[in-house]
Amino acid sequence: MDNSDSRIPEDLMPEVMAVASRLYAEQTQSYSVSDLMAAGAEVQIPPQLMQQALQQVQAQQKAERIKQKQAAARQRTLAYALGGVMVVVLLWGGFTYNVLASEAGNVEAAWAQVENQLQRRADLIPQLVQVTQASARHDQDIVAQLNQSRSQYLSAQNLEQQLTATVEMNRAIAAFQTFAIRDPQLQASQAFSNLQYEIAGTENRIATERRRYNQAVQLYNRHISSFPSGLVAGLLGFERQPFFQADNRDVPTLDF
Repeated sequence: MDNSDSRIPEDLMPEVMAVASRLYAEQTQSYSVSDLMAAGAEVQIPPQLMQQALQQVQAQQKAERIKQKQAAARQRTLAYALGGVMVVVLLWGGFTYNVLASEAGNVEAAWAQVENQLQRRADLIPQLVQVTQASARHDQDIVAQLNQSRSQYLSAQNLEQQLTATVEMNRAIAAFQTFAIRDPQLQASQAFSNLQYEIAGTENRIATERRRYNQAVQLYNRHISSFPSGLVAGLLGFERQPFFQADNRDVPTLDF
């Protein structure tokens, strides 16, 4: 059936014309070599030059495609490299964190041992009070100072209060020792001799645990201060810890 004379509705005309224009444009976007030669002949360009121009254009397009592929390959390589670097950084960061956390735990554990020995010293104070009260030169001020310092140490609710109480306890023990030196009868007492032995042993243990604590702090602080582990320490909130000075019985604050 011949539909060449069929009538097209008016409302379809714009759409039909648009599609027809597109199809015509697609058909005329490419030319055969003979079309190209004919176009060159019209402007009096020799066929060999037209062929040479065609080859150059094709070569340029090929080179451009190769260049684009190479750029894409470089981008992929860079992406892989950056991904590898990120993996290495994350692994190193995790390892460094574990090392710092372990060393911080060692510092805290070492300080706990110092606290144990400080508690032993506090437990000796009732014996110091008994010896003082048994002395002929019974000194109520020293007894009160000893009892108060021990009560303050045992009732401490936080580390700051504990440190303050430790300083007072040190002063009370020092006052007792000064008192004992001036009392020959007290120095001759067997109870006092035994107590002096206990005090000396406790102080030696405190000195030993203080040394271990300082060694743990030294190792930890060295990593905190060194590069690049110091970067991880700063980002994750690791802070330097103070040493427990041998010439000072004041104890440092721990911030973990």
